[in-house]
Amino acid sequence: MRIGLYGGSFDPVHRGHLLVAQAALEELSLDRLLFIPAAQSPFKPGRVTAPSALRLRWLRLALAGEPRCQVDSLEIDRGGVSYTIETVKQLAERMPTARFYWLIGADHLDQLPMWKDAERLATMVEFVVIDRPGEFLAELPAQFRLHRLRGWPFGVSSSQIRTRMRNRLSVRHLVPETVAEALELDPVYLQIAA
Repeated sequence: MRIGLYGGSFDPVHRGHLLVAQAALEELSLDRLLFIPAAQSPFKPGRVTAPSALRLRWLRLALAGEPRCQVDSLEIDRGGVSYTIETVKQLAERMPTARFYWLIGADHLDQLPMWKDAERLATMVEFVVIDRPGEFLAELPAQFRLHRLRGWPFGVSSSQIRTRMRNRLSVRHLVPETVAEALELDPVYLQIAA
């Protein structure tokens, strides 16, 4: 079984995430793609994210109707800093015959050798690089098996969406309609984004 793993804060999930998911499903012939929201990124220790329950809700709204995409809350359930190696170990125990593909933004490639147990991780997953417009593929040590996702580059980020929310600008068409409605109606997130 070919399983894609898409980690991130998803604060909030947006159309760029969904286009990447569609490209990964098609280009890698994935059987399933798991969206795995982080409890706390090891590379953003002081960053405050929206509450986990909200981020999970947004993901479920965004993925409704796509049977091959699922939300997996294992990093949130585990709590603390979300290390990819711990996540992959858990998933390998759950799905011992799976072949794993970890989706990673090109902007994080230079940090990959610094990830916890990077050498072991390189034996457990193949990395799928997501380019953003204007970014280039960094050189990496040979132990990392890399694929490049050709699908739709989409120049939007969750931080841009949060900035728009702070400035009381619309995020419609940048996120799925159901997520836009949830964001605009949620008083907790409006306070966080402000």
